[in-house]
Amino acid sequence: MEFISKMPWSLLILACLTLGLAPFSPPHIWEKLQMLSKGQLVRPIDWFDLVLHGTPWALLIAKGVVTLIKK
Repeated sequence: MEFISKMPWSLLILACLTLGLAPFSPPHIWEKLQMLSKGQLVRPIDWFDLVLHGTPWALLIAKGVVTLIKK
């Protein structure tokens, strides 16, 4: 929790806008989430892509939750 609370908001937002959305049309994370919901996420590279592009978003959400809990 301390690690997440020390991360700057600007870094997380920048990571989400670059790595989290790359490639930009359509965002790769969106394609992987659709594949996951349809049960088509079966290849290891697809799982790697989901983790790679989803990590900035997960960290941003975690930072928001930690910030709200501390207040």
